[in-house]
Amino acid sequence: MIRPCDLHDFWTIYEIINDASQAYEGVIPPDCWEEPYMSEEELRHEMDEGVMFWGYEEDGNLVGVMGTQEVEDVTLIRHAYVRTRRRNQGIGGKLLAHLRRRATSPILVGTWADASWAIRFYEKHNFQKVRPEEKDSLLRKYWSIPDRQIEISVVLAESKWFESVNPL
Repeated sequence: MIRPCDLHDFWTIYEIINDASQAYEGVIPPDCWEEPYMSEEELRHEMDEGVMFWGYEEDGNLVGVMGTQEVEDVTLIRHAYVRTRRRNQGIGGKLLAHLRRRATSPILVGTWADASWAIRFYEKHNFQKVRPEEKDSLLRKYWSIPDRQIEISVVLAESKWFESVNPL
């Protein structure tokens, strides 16, 4: 079952993010790695800034989360994580499909350039990388992230976004 998360889910969301993000250790540069990957304060800040989490629940337990954030004229997919022991079982795809059905504006996703598995996941779900020359301006416009993270990230977009910037 996919459901909206609320404040009662805070600690479970925090746990899922920090469990699943272990995949980034040794992949992203050491100067971008922190332990925990996402602090309590950062998660609270993200939620206060409008990131709405949705959870995939089985037997009363959240096993995956994915957030959305409405920013200006786009919807951002934020913090998409599935518990390590539950990866590669279709949970992320189900969450993404659910959020795509709910979105009323074009969807963008940012991720680390060296997180090849994350890029493949979004490409499998019909997202495409934006051109490198567009990436930096999109990350600066829609995200609040450090310059170093902008430097080593990619942005992927669904076809609806490409159509909105290049109408026929």
